[in-house]
Amino acid sequence: MLTTAVHPCPPVDKPRNGIPGLRHFRHDLLAGLVVSLVSLPLSSGIAIASGAPPIYGIISAIVAGLVFPLVGGAYVTIAGPAAGLAPALVVTMAALGGVGNADHVGAGYPLLLVVIFAVGCLQLLLSGLRLARFAAIFPASVVEGMLGAIGLLIIVKSLPMFFGYTGPTHAHAFHEYVAELPTYLAGGDPIVGSIAVASLALMFVLVAPKLRLGRLKIVPPQVLAVVFGAALAACFRGSLDPKLFIQVPENPFGGMHLPAFAEMWHRVDLWHAAIVGVVTLTLIDGVESLATALAIDRIDPFRRKSQPNRLLAAMGVANILSSLVGGLTIIPGGVKSKTNIAAGGRTLWANFANALFLLGFLCVAPHLIAMIPKAVLGAVLVFTGWKMCQPSIARHVANIGREQFVFYGATIVAVLATDLLWGIVVGTLLELGYSAWLCARVTWARRELGLPGSLGGAWLDMFRSPVRRRTSMGTVVRLELGGPVVSFNAYRIGAALEALPPETTRVELVFGHDVLIVDHTACDVMLALSESSAASVPVVLLGLDRLRSLCDHAKAVRVHPAWRSDAHGVPGRTRDTGSWSEATTAALAAGIAALASPELVESVELAEGLPEVHETDRRGV
Repeated sequence: MLTTAVHPCPPVDKPRNGIPGLRHFRHDLLAGLVVSLVSLPLSSGIAIASGAPPIYGIISAIVAGLVFPLVGGAYVTIAGPAAGLAPALVVTMAALGGVGNADHVGAGYPLLLVVIFAVGCLQLLLSGLRLARFAAIFPASVVEGMLGAIGLLIIVKSLPMFFGYTGPTHAHAFHEYVAELPTYLAGGDPIVGSIAVASLALMFVLVAPKLRLGRLKIVPPQVLAVVFGAALAACFRGSLDPKLFIQVPENPFGGMHLPAFAEMWHRVDLWHAAIVGVVTLTLIDGVESLATALAIDRIDPFRRKSQPNRLLAAMGVANILSSLVGGLTIIPGGVKSKTNIAAGGRTLWANFANALFLLGFLCVAPHLIAMIPKAVLGAVLVFTGWKMCQPSIARHVANIGREQFVFYGATIVAVLATDLLWGIVVGTLLELGYSAWLCARVTWARRELGLPGSLGGAWLDMFRSPVRRRTSMGTVVRLELGGPVVSFNAYRIGAALEALPPETTRVELVFGHDVLIVDHTACDVMLALSESSAASVPVVLLGLDRLRSLCDHAKAVRVHPAWRSDAHGVPGRTRDTGSWSEATTAALAAGIAALASPELVESVELAEGLPEVHETDRRGV
């Protein structure tokens, strides 16, 4: 019997946000300083990749730092402009009138601010309706494909800046940037291009697994690369065009653009592009922010859990305020959040300290920012894009299942060929079709064994809660799952866990006899739920090993034992006639009958004593 449990940690003083969190401000202040050194180059580079001057990215990070500690929703996540949104911002801005660059604001930027304002309002509405968890319905492989495509787009759109090219850029689509690569190489500056190559090489060296950096490991490679590149550029400053460096205005907050509400109201021809932009940005915002928050929760040394709806509200408020002062979209960032944890940050006041230090850099030391070559920021963006689409991610997805690799690759191709929104739709529809096909195969196999099953009901169950029964035995709560457990309904298990009585001391998730399939995303959700529940209630998974795994990976797709497929090396049908043998039928019927018996579960537990437990302790992270 496969059982997975996570035991609660001993009681500790867990830092809280708000006024109580100020007692930890000495830790958050130091962490905020370290994070600001990361946020400064990253926010500047993301702004340039988004088709805006770098000052707009820094202002966005400042707004995020001032808003998030007051609204809450997370604990150690650091918010600001995100690289994952840069391609969508560029496409939306181009559709609304024109894209800018590092030196000037595009004609479509004031209208883009209207879109960002609308995104913030929509996020507040979704938060009020408690719909944040719906961002989890997208299959994990599709999300990985979306991020991989975004990584490729970031790389190609950073190449002109990387090579020191200052001429006009006419490319917008992925293949257009690739086609213009010879132009960027020929028209670039060889000195800053060499500095960018050296900075990029340094980042790859610093993340080498065998390299031991000691305490220097706290500082992300992007920061060290920026310092290294700025120092190299200082040696050649006299021979380099000033346009190759970041331009910081004398009054950083003067000349800020406001949302063009009136123009958008009268430009009916732009409404379609604006609506598509709102939907795309809201979708990417929700998916990426939820994934980041869950990932950071897993490495939080105090094992605290983010509140998705409150986090979505914080993003909504931040996006509204950011748009009103000319800033970009705001979401939690993984790199800055990991840096915050490594530097000892404990609450969202580290975000506030980050904003204060960024303000200080703008007001007191703008000349230091002006020492950074744009090509080095291009190297940082190329490195960031590479981390999102590196081959190891594709290998990981392929190890989970060949079908997952198909979804991953199809999403990347669809995004690069069309846009982010259509790419997500294509990948999700492929996953939906595959899950529906598996449900049909399993339902037919169950019918051959004389078991009940409706094909239409199975398909509808993909969108219904898989929690079929909830029973309480003292302080132990058992949730029995049934039907298909897939990405489109697995998020409801989390909602059921949140509704547990406060006196609950143990939760058992039982995969009942009528569970048809468990897809990769659902397996991932089960493990994530177990880990995130570690602070209060241990979670045990029972019966998962009774389902047939389509490959050896722990998170692979699993199907009901009634379906045996020769394609996956599991005997059951004869190759000659495709008919079930009597012995196989009898064996399966006996196994399924045993599977349906709750008494067997209890007897096995009594026979084995306590189930095998795997304890996860992240206090040392």
